[in-house]
Amino acid sequence: MTAQKESAAKTRRGRRPGSGSTRQEVLDAARARFAADGFAATTIRRVASDAGVDASQVMQFFGSKEELFAAVMAVPPSALKRFDTVFEGPDEHLGERVVRAYLEAWEGSPDESEPLMAMLRGAIVNETASAQLRDFIQSRILHGMSGGGDASLRAGLASSMLVGIVTGRRIIGVPVLVAADREKLVATVAPAIQQLLAGARPATDRKGDS
Repeated sequence: MTAQKESAAKTRRGRRPGSGSTRQEVLDAARARFAADGFAATTIRRVASDAGVDASQVMQFFGSKEELFAAVMAVPPSALKRFDTVFEGPDEHLGERVVRAYLEAWEGSPDESEPLMAMLRGAIVNETASAQLRDFIQSRILHGMSGGGDASLRAGLASSMLVGIVTGRRIIGVPVLVAADREKLVATVAPAIQQLLAGARPATDRKGDS
């Protein structure tokens, strides 16, 4: 093997330099890994290995596993920001903020709602997609909660309720849900979400409390 060919071979085996093509390779690797392992079992390190890059480079591109998943599923950053910021503020109105944010995301502007609806429709007919969507939403809720005690159970119950409402309203078309005013739904569902989520956050995690 000539020196030139040997150098080229080493380049192919080594880490790829950062570029637009590298970002796409990470997305492709993540898409395959999420499909194979599901959201919960997929790790940044494993995606990086699949793509032939360092884990730090994946984090530089996407910031977190949730943001990587959102990019793979074409979920706009505005939706992630909406989900994350609901935990900012006093716990007194946490349930209202959570329910309103999720309804607005799935029923708002097309650039935000259509990718989310595509995820939801896929989850209806595909068990893998269903598990990915469930784990993704639960992770967004857990992001603002304490990780101790029964936080995972509470987040799972809350996410199931929210997905069920959107499914009944936007896909199945349950008449009473379709006809309901959004603020009426918020007022009705918020107390249950409030009970599940607010009590699971220690005082030190409650941003904006007096």
